[in-house]
Amino acid sequence: VQLQASGGGLVQPGGSLRLSCAASSSRSNFQINVQGWYRQAPGKERELVATMSTGGSPNYADSVKGRFTISRDNAKNTVFLQMNGLKPEDTAVYYCNLRYSRGTIGPYVVWGQGTLVTVSS
Repeated sequence: VQLQASGGGLVQPGGSLRLSCAASSSRSNFQINVQGWYRQAPGKERELVATMSTGGSPNYADSVKGRFTISRDNAKNTVFLQMNGLKPEDTAVYYCNLRYSRGTIGPYVVWGQGTLVTVSS
């Protein structure tokens, strides 16, 4: 399974961005367990932003609650992160993450390539 992320860029404080991450595979028989977003700011460790398990409720970092929304398009195996009210401290490389299974085998974990979000005036 491969992940293709997009949607990063430069935005002013208070602005919005929408990230997307599509999962694809040459083999169709995979089941998504959890999709989510993590971020890594310069000089800091990678941290969880938001995750969503299949059939479960979203989980958010306290720092983004009320501003970010994670959603999924199950038909397209795509996860989105709508980011509103962006702050300079949201500046980071954002990575999508997928935990999946193939039948009874797994889970496997795969990371996307990262997309840079810069919040600056």
